[in-house]
Amino acid sequence: MTAVIALPITTRSLFSYHRCFPIYPLSPVNAFSTATTSFAVSLPNHRPHQTLASVSPNLSTITTSVGPQLSRNVIDILEQRGLIESITSENLRSACSLKGNQSPMKVYCGFDPTAESLHLGNLIGIIVLSWFQRCGHKPVAVLGGATGRVGDPSGKSTERPELDDVTLEKNIDGIKSILNKILSRFGDDNFMILNNYDWWKDVSFLDFLKNVGKFARVGAMMSKESVKKRLESEQGMSFTEFSYQLLQGYDFLHLYKNEGISVQIGGSDQWGNITAGTELIRKILAAEGAYGLTFPLLLKSDGTKFGKSEEGAVWLSPALLSPYKFYQYFFTVPDSDVVRFLKILTFLDIEHIEEIEREMKKPGYVPNSAQRRLAEELTRFVHGEAGLKEAIKATEALRPGAETKLDWKTIEEIAKDVPSCSLAYDDILNLSIVDLSVLSGLLDSKSAVRRMLKQGGLYLNNSRVDSESKSIVADDIVDGKVLLLSAGKKNKMVVRIS
Repeated sequence: MTAVIALPITTRSLFSYHRCFPIYPLSPVNAFSTATTSFAVSLPNHRPHQTLASVSPNLSTITTSVGPQLSRNVIDILEQRGLIESITSENLRSACSLKGNQSPMKVYCGFDPTAESLHLGNLIGIIVLSWFQRCGHKPVAVLGGATGRVGDPSGKSTERPELDDVTLEKNIDGIKSILNKILSRFGDDNFMILNNYDWWKDVSFLDFLKNVGKFARVGAMMSKESVKKRLESEQGMSFTEFSYQLLQGYDFLHLYKNEGISVQIGGSDQWGNITAGTELIRKILAAEGAYGLTFPLLLKSDGTKFGKSEEGAVWLSPALLSPYKFYQYFFTVPDSDVVRFLKILTFLDIEHIEEIEREMKKPGYVPNSAQRRLAEELTRFVHGEAGLKEAIKATEALRPGAETKLDWKTIEEIAKDVPSCSLAYDDILNLSIVDLSVLSGLLDSKSAVRRMLKQGGLYLNNSRVDSESKSIVADDIVDGKVLLLSAGKKNKMVVRIS
């Protein structure tokens, strides 16, 4: 409040104290009698949409790679796979049909830069965008360079911490890199990434209230589920967070008018924010061609959220979570969830997924085969073919009893995903495997090592150790640099030799 008093509100932008230009009136009737009349915006210019061929010169390649998807309605596909929670109008289905002279749609999903990487909770949004892309439409990712400074209250019990400009820019760059990498696989020019700070930085508070705020009804804003829950909480809700739905609503209006984007998608908790946008478009632009679609949040079969590993969030950035760990996370999905996740999170044909489901019920089914396919498809989608190869190589290298010949580079690569320690060469040479297991921290005591050894679960460089008399010799040290110890399938230790 002090800052608002000290800096005159009529000369400051909503999101920047550096420049201020008035928001152009968005009334469809051009009724302003002030000096800004010449800036009045008419109804949206419905110029022809770009065709898929015009935005991507490699149409034949794309068509071949997607098979029959271009001939199917994306809404039918999403519905069949359980990826639709709600839509604002059934007319969206016919609008998405590319039969006859129907033009492709531009569809956007927003991503607020609350961290330097997207995570598993954002993955469905990217997948739904990709389905629109595969069916001939144009996906648009909108980064919340402006709205990220406010914080979306949806699904949150407390107000988000404020982020400084440096952190926001770092987060935006990280998220943009991930989205570029994933969406460009279908065609470098067949998607857009925008930052809503680009249009918000020049919007003054008074102009926003005059030209947009007067069209918002407080009663409707109060009735949103995200608002009601927060108002009932002990902490309540700040005006800043209360205004978020109006900010996101204006995003949709701006994108509809200036970019020809007519569909906004989001998780089921975004319904209130999305309909705020369709309402503003209807009231201010007197237009009916804006649609909203929500998809279900990613939950396990027991109703709990699916998005955390033992170490925390499942990040999509390889810098925060290696392709190996990402792969392993999906490899351990329970049988009760794997078929549903294959439908929601992959692009495999439904018929193929149903065949996998039948195989799971047959005698002789190899456990985790369905999970392996899920992990492969998702790792390839997020990290590319190279990331998948890295994950499979690390998985094989870390499997006790594997026949894969270990080398120093392979072990060093997986060292970032498992515990490691450094020991001197002279301390290692001729040391018993029992003493080394304790000294390295693999197990807590010699008795624990001996029990593991008797159970057949102690491994040195993936080879089972059969006797506690085993001592380390020079040939055991891989390339003279490292050792890999394993106690069971999951407990591992990389020993670097200094």
